[in-house]
Order: sequence, then structure tokens, then C-alpha cells
Amino acid sequence: MAQKGMISPFESSLIRKLQPDSSQIPQPVISYGLSSYGYDIRLSASEFRIFRHIPGTVIDPKNFNPQNLESTQLHTNESGSYFILPAHSYGLGVALEKLEVPANITVICIGKSTYARCGIIANLTPAEAAWRGHLTLEFSNSSSADCRIYANEGVVQLLFLEGEPCAVNYETRQGKYQDQLEIVTIARV
Repeated sequence: MAQKGMISPFESSLIRKLQPDSSQIPQPVISYGLSSYGYDIRLSASEFRIFRHIPGTVIDPKNFNPQNLESTQLHTNESGSYFILPAHSYGLGVALEKLEVPANITVICIGKSTYARCGIIANLTPAEAAWRGHLTLEFSNSSSADCRIYANEGVVQLLFLEGEPCAVNYETRQGKYQDQLEIVTIARV
């Protein structure tokens, strides 16, 4: 299903090293691509936003103020491109891969152990049957230190559950997060 457009771009094996060109030594990356029972998706370099407190405001999921999210800079060095998630903060990114979930599949998203061991908690909601788009990814830094989150490398694993097509799927009920672009999508009611 993935090769037929369910995941795009699709990597048919688990990528652990990249070789920018034939004259360079392969560089390790946080793995992405097809794994044993799932697929590890990458964080897009397009944007990453961090929740900031604005005095006098309260974050309200029914009336979300986009000013509570601050864009953060993409950094690059010999280790790769990354965003910095400050200690004890919460940020939103977006998946590089686009999903087109079939009507008989639901996708559960879980954090990768590499980040979990650094104090990063991935709080992701499922991609329901017949959902399409780029997942908005939610990360909490529970550690007392700033942490890098690497762009274009694996950040979460997708697990696929197959069943009979449901009577009302995400597309037929006109879900509010359908067809998300490769940008952070804020809460909406």
C-alpha cells in the first residue's frame, strides 16, 4: 500500500546512514523508512514552532491564538539540520511524508526510543481511516536541558492497524484536519 501512494516519499528500507556524495563518508542519521512492523517518518525542515507564554493570555483550543506559537530557526552543522526544543517546553513540527490512509487502515503514531531517551515525548494523535495530509507532530521536552530535534531524519514511528472499512471514516465525516499541508496546523474547532 505504501508503494502505491499511502506514504510519499516512501523509503522501502530502514535508512540509518546517508552518503551525500561518493567522495564523502556515510553520515549516521536517526533511522527512517520501512521498519519491522511500521514506518518511521521524518520531521520536515519547513517549520517548527514552540509554545511561548504571552502575559495575559491562556491557550484555548476553541479559540487558539497563533501568537502563542513562535517559529524557531533551523540550524545546520556537521551532524545535520535541527531545531532546538528548549528545556521544559512544547513544540509543533510537521511530517516530511504525506499520508493517504486507506479506508480500512488506522495509523497509531508513537515516539522513537532515540528521542525518548533524551526526554522528548512525542504526543501524537492517530491518523484515522481515509485521512490525508502531512501530520502535525507534537513534542514535549521533559528534560532540564535543551534538545535537538533533527529535520529530515526519523522522529516517530507509524503502526498500521487493518480492519474492515468503518461506516463513517475521516473523509466521509469531513474531518477538520483533512488535507493538511507541510506546515504546522494549529488547533481548530
